[in-house]
Amino acid sequence: MFETKKKRRERLMRTPLRPEWLAIVERNVPYYRLLPHEDRGELGGLIQAFLAEKRFEGCAGFEITDEIRLTIAAHACILLLHRKTDIYPLLQSVLVYPHAFVAPLKEHAPGGIVIEDFEEREGESWDTGALVLSWDDVSESVADVHDGYNVVFHEFAHQLDDEAGIADGAPPLRDKSMYDAWARVFGAEYEALSEAVERHRASVLDEYGAESPAEFFAVATEAFFGIPAELKARHPELYGQLRLFYEQDPASFADSR
Repeated sequence: MFETKKKRRERLMRTPLRPEWLAIVERNVPYYRLLPHEDRGELGGLIQAFLAEKRFEGCAGFEITDEIRLTIAAHACILLLHRKTDIYPLLQSVLVYPHAFVAPLKEHAPGGIVIEDFEEREGESWDTGALVLSWDDVSESVADVHDGYNVVFHEFAHQLDDEAGIADGAPPLRDKSMYDAWARVFGAEYEALSEAVERHRASVLDEYGAESPAEFFAVATEAFFGIPAELKARHPELYGQLRLFYEQDPASFADSR
C-alpha cells in the first residue's frame, strides 16, 4: 500500500533506534546523554526521519559508515528538538570529506575587481540542497564538547537561516512578534563581537561570528549548545533569544556535563 511522506515520517518518528545505532549516538553525541528520556525518544525519531530522507555521499573516495551518518544526523536533529518545524526542507544531500577540503573563494575588491582564490574549509552549507562536512572536524567537535566548537551545529544553523529565503542571521521564528527582540539583541551582539575582534578582546563567541550576521547566528548556535553556561553568564539576552528559538535550555544541563 502506498505510504505518503507524511505517514512515513510519522511512522519513523515513532520508531526507536536500533541498539547498535543507539550505542553510536550515546558514544558520539554527549548532548544526547543529558536529555530526559522523553526527549531522547523524540530525538531518536527525528534521526530516523533524517536518515530516511537525506542522502549521504562520501567525497574523495571516503566511505560512509553508520557511525558517520548517525553522528552527523543526531547533531543536526538536536537543532530541531521540541520545535514544530520541517526536517531541513532545503537539504537533499550531506557530502562528507575525510579531511578539510579546498573550496573556491571569490572576493570583491575596490574598483570592481574580483579576486578568485581557494581556501581550506571544514564545512559549508549551500542553499542548493547540499551541505558539506569534513569528518576530521566533525570528530574533533565530538572529542571536546567544552570548547564551543561544533562544525555540524554551525553548518546546520546555516540551513535553518536559509529557510527564511536569505541567510542574514534571522531564521524563521514561530511568531512575528519575536522579530523585533531578535533584531535588537542579535544586532547589538553582532556589533559588540565585531568591536571585540577589532580591539583584540577575548569573547566566549568565536571571532568568526564577526564575518557577517549569518556567521554570527551559526557561531552563537555552537556556543548555545557547546558552552551554554558561559554564554548565558556573559550574554544573557543572546542566550534568551536562542532559548526561545530552539525551545531548549542547555545551560540547565551544565552541572551534569
